[in-house]
Amino acid sequence: MTNFKNQIASDLLKIKAVTLAPKKPFTWASGIEAPIYTDNRKTIGYPEIRTQIAEGLCEVIKENYPEANVIGGVATAGIPHAAIVADKLSLPMIYVRSKPKDHGAGKQIEGDLPDNPKIVLIDDLISTGGSVLKAVEAVRNEGVEVVGVAAIFTYQLSDSDTNFAEANTKLNTLTNYSEMIEQAHKEKMVSDEDLQLLKKWRDDPWNWNK
Repeated sequence: MTNFKNQIASDLLKIKAVTLAPKKPFTWASGIEAPIYTDNRKTIGYPEIRTQIAEGLCEVIKENYPEANVIGGVATAGIPHAAIVADKLSLPMIYVRSKPKDHGAGKQIEGDLPDNPKIVLIDDLISTGGSVLKAVEAVRNEGVEVVGVAAIFTYQLSDSDTNFAEANTKLNTLTNYSEMIEQAHKEKMVSDEDLQLLKKWRDDPWNWNK
């Protein structure tokens, strides 16, 4: 699995789904300055990469959530990956809107569920976990079991660890920030000095460049 994770990290860097810029950090909506920007929506435009991602997610699900019998996509970025995974695993699929529809039946969860559903939710990116955990809550509010979350990438923020623990929800990802920056360094995309800055952000996201 390690080599597979390295390949996913390398692919995300290659197509600039992940951009590292430790000396010219990005400002996130939260106000935090980060040396990384991620747009995993790009992956759906690359057939080989999206297939590798789907195969990786299938492996993650079989290893960590073997009891799952429904694949759920988190709107919007998780939906295409969930669709491919559901097809590969021959399982039913649903998707979860960010909020209930404001017309019709007012649904937030779309799709039919089998008897005794056990859902694994798929998202593309985990920062603090807020959006996917709202989806988890929406599903659980319907009396349906969520066995966990699978995602492509996580920033490994401490807030995320706290939020998933408080929500009693397991998280497994294909790759993560630590693996990503080491892969970028290995491929000479970042210098030794840049790598140290990137590690400082991981250890202290709010004060790393002060």
